[in-house]
Amino acid sequence: MLPEVIDALQVKPDGVYVDATFGGGGHSSAILEKLGNTGKLVAFDQDKDAMRNLPDDPRVIFVHANFRHLSRFLRLHKIERVNGLLADLGVSSFQIDTAKRGFSTRFDGPLNMRMDQANENTAADVLNNFSKEELQQIFQDYGEITNARTLAGVIEEERRLKPFELISDLIGAIRPITKGNPQRYFAQVFQALRIHVNDELGALEELLRQSSEVLVPGGRIAIITFHSLEDRIVKNFFRYRNAEGVRKTDEFGNAEEPVLKVITRKPILPGQKEIRDNSRARSAKLRVAEKI
Repeated sequence: MLPEVIDALQVKPDGVYVDATFGGGGHSSAILEKLGNTGKLVAFDQDKDAMRNLPDDPRVIFVHANFRHLSRFLRLHKIERVNGLLADLGVSSFQIDTAKRGFSTRFDGPLNMRMDQANENTAADVLNNFSKEELQQIFQDYGEITNARTLAGVIEEERRLKPFELISDLIGAIRPITKGNPQRYFAQVFQALRIHVNDELGALEELLRQSSEVLVPGGRIAIITFHSLEDRIVKNFFRYRNAEGVRKTDEFGNAEEPVLKVITRKPILPGQKEIRDNSRARSAKLRVAEKI
């Protein structure tokens, strides 16, 4: 949804913008085309491999860090406020298509799933070391898997025989208990593990909390989500300033004043052509808000 994102951000030639998920650099390139010589783009990515996509452009500041550290790194680069912020959540095409990263069931490879290779725990570590109860919670909360208890029990039994190391180890162990479409089931399991390994929802909440602080009045934030857990958090933060979707009050019972104006009452969805060209876009939702 590149055109929709650029249109939503309303890029000003002399503005400062943040691409919180640089990845392959597609969104950043489009923003740079709209910026003038005095504009700036701050590009975040926790995956060191993303640096290979950096353009040779003095207007770009690259930050090799998780976007949850947004405010700290903006201060480090002496940037007080920004005119717009974009985050395209989920896994990049490069990460999905690289077998050794362990994000896709299409390849066999190590059960890695770390977006930042400096992180200690891999998906294999989680599968081999977490208790049955902890695994059940991860699959319930992050994968919305209906037989999470059975799944956790199977993993506990299988790892006694042989530790999980490869994607094929996991697929082979859980194939007999899949419910519904096997590929969808595997995708839910992988999603749950990936979200936990990278603390994706925690990082998203921190980014959203900081966004209203760093945006100038009239500045915009655009977030692309790929599953209901992310989308719910973004929708709630835009409306209520919290992930729970609860209108909070101060000690006198007065409702908190909103800091963002919701631009997209309903999320913007990809068109049929984009879905045909890129099947991964099918589940994408774009939400946009503006700093009051």
